[in-house]
Amino acid sequence: MDLALLWFGIVAFFFVGYFVLDGFDFGVGMALPFLGRDEVDRRVMINTIGPVWDLNETWVIVGGAALFAAFPEWYATLFSGFYLALLLILLALIVRGVSFEYRHQRPDSQWKKWFDGMIIVGSALPAFLWGVAFANIVQGVALDADHNYTGTLFDLLNVYGLLGGLTTLLLFFTHGVVFVSLKTDGPIRERARELAVKSGALAIVVAATFLLWTAIANFSIVFVTLATLAAVALIASWVANLRGKEGRSFAFMAITIALAVVSLFAALFPNVMPSSPNPENSLTIANASSTETTLTVMTWVAAIFLPLILLYQGWTYWIFRKRVTRASIPEDEPAPVAA
Repeated sequence: MDLALLWFGIVAFFFVGYFVLDGFDFGVGMALPFLGRDEVDRRVMINTIGPVWDLNETWVIVGGAALFAAFPEWYATLFSGFYLALLLILLALIVRGVSFEYRHQRPDSQWKKWFDGMIIVGSALPAFLWGVAFANIVQGVALDADHNYTGTLFDLLNVYGLLGGLTTLLLFFTHGVVFVSLKTDGPIRERARELAVKSGALAIVVAATFLLWTAIANFSIVFVTLATLAAVALIASWVANLRGKEGRSFAFMAITIALAVVSLFAALFPNVMPSSPNPENSLTIANASSTETTLTVMTWVAAIFLPLILLYQGWTYWIFRKRVTRASIPEDEPAPVAA
């Protein structure tokens, strides 16, 4: 078995898990001003992700570690060339995490308003910038013969990159709103369903445009098949939400994001970071991977620990599967957020 190819798939798997799981976290945070009519509503929304948001974020840490160990050349080029964009994502994630923990520490409304604003920005910025980053990776960036990125942050903010960012922003927003409808009850649940209808329709149009553009630029049967399945799943999620089937809508939304991420990795293959001005400077699975010995050791470690991680994550979601209601959050008592 080609271990480099296997680890290309494993890295893709980690990013699928991250975008599916932390994606609805971002969506819930972005939806605060749209669904949170009062303080209790906002606390209900935050508590839907309270037990799991920090666990969901570990997927990007594991994914980054796997990328570093399996494809050091890819990691070095990506994190040096996209340094400012990734730094902004990191700072946003830190601000969001701090806000979850500190907003309920004081009863002052202005205090909570400030932290709510940081949750919104800390959710929207990564949701947008991840799309920009992945779109540029698929499109190709300026790499020299030593695989160094020679562009700037503003070069990443091209039309295709911005469209990719808008796509992930809308997908994650809709994913989070559907999650709120799945995890709450009463008026906030109904408002979430109505908002998901509107945002889902917009997401369908934007995502279809992005996938069509990608298909034209990076045509392959595998990509077109996966992108088509992602589009079908997105429409199925929208229809299920329209019919009040929150569980099915959320499941189809998760499938949509998973297929979309896999399709982007398929569009990359066999490259991991194409060079737009000179294809000879591109990073590929072969020239960016670690040695066979390193990949062999990593494969054994993954075979042992990855199932344990999946079991623990599944158990956590099972324990906190019940809906969060206004009645479960008395107005005069602060509610803990972290697990």
